[in-house]
Amino acid sequence: MAHNHSKHAATTIKHAKNIAHKGMDGHEVSTTLMRGAIMSAGAQTGKTIMSTITKHPLLLVGIGMVAGYYTHKYRKEIISSVTSAGDKGKDFVLQQKENLEDIVAETKESSE
Repeated sequence: MAHNHSKHAATTIKHAKNIAHKGMDGHEVSTTLMRGAIMSAGAQTGKTIMSTITKHPLLLVGIGMVAGYYTHKYRKEIISSVTSAGDKGKDFVLQQKENLEDIVAETKESSE
């Protein structure tokens, strides 16, 4: 038997909105409850989608082909963004190393 998870998720969000707007005691409730309900609904929807994908191998192959097509089409942009991220990471590490060396030098100067 299939369950309708999206309907359940929508109901959960609806209840969270009602509580958030009205409040438990008439006071305003923070948006934490709303965020939790939305995250729960998103997780449930993702679980449903993954369940559907694993049960239909042709759908999985189709998704793989589409992903491969777009990866090939945008490969230059992907490579440049990964290279850029790597360079930024190296710069960050070097900067932190310099900051640490400065702190150690200051500590040695103050102890003298």
